[in-house]
Amino acid sequence: MSSSKTVIHTVHVEFGDCDPAGIVWFPNFFRWIDAASRHFFVACGVPHWTETAKTLGVIGTPLVNTQTRFVASASYGDTLDIATRVSVWRTKSFVQAYTVTRGDTLVLECEEVRIFGGKREDGSLCALPVPEVIARLCGRDA
Repeated sequence: MSSSKTVIHTVHVEFGDCDPAGIVWFPNFFRWIDAASRHFFVACGVPHWTETAKTLGVIGTPLVNTQTRFVASASYGDTLDIATRVSVWRTKSFVQAYTVTRGDTLVLECEEVRIFGGKREDGSLCALPVPEVIARLCGRDA
């Protein structure tokens, strides 16, 4: 089941975000996408992860897979919009889809599989079932 909500996170490319050729160094896109992921949850009304750790056992949304298609370059001075949505809700994971644009120009598309992470008694990380309250805040229908 997919999400009906899309949240836009805007990034202004700085000189230091670029490589010597003047284009955005590709790891910066992943840093911005990670920030857009959390921004999505905040915009949907999900509390800070320190609060969900106390109430739901959720310490965050670790990444377990990613696939990205780079279409156009970006450079210093560009303003990029990162549109984020959940395209698929699963039992213990979800797919976040991102579209990065500069105006009307598609820069990249990315899909990430993430989990709602929790901690076992021994402190190791585990995947928790998708919390219904979070899925509904993010637009998943019943």
